[in-house]
Amino acid sequence: MRLMRILFSTLLVLMACASFAQLSRKEKRAARKDQSSQPTTLDPAGDQPTSAPKQSKKKAKSTGTTYNSQKEFEERMAAKGKTYRRNEKMLMTPQYANPAYFGHKRPPKKRPANKMKFCKECGIRH
Repeated sequence: MRLMRILFSTLLVLMACASFAQLSRKEKRAARKDQSSQPTTLDPAGDQPTSAPKQSKKKAKSTGTTYNSQKEFEERMAAKGKTYRRNEKMLMTPQYANPAYFGHKRPPKKRPANKMKFCKECGIRH
């Protein structure tokens, strides 16, 4: 009889634990949130956020271009033109204009066919 009571109480405890363990943590949290976010007589709106857009504080007024910004722009354009002219001048040197240079600073040596070496710079045997 005593053994029967112990077995019965153990079985009840195990069944209660098994049924409680069926809910996951996420479901428990969701159940708690659902209960707290429901509207009540004290808080009829609940915790629902308002969908009104946020208003910006003050907008900075643009006064247009200033004298300093215009002057800086002209200086940048002048410097850019100067670099373009310098680059064009460099392209006129034989290193860039003459195809015999193959991108070398000085023209490569012309060796006989049996003594030609592979050039790492241009990828050609000369």
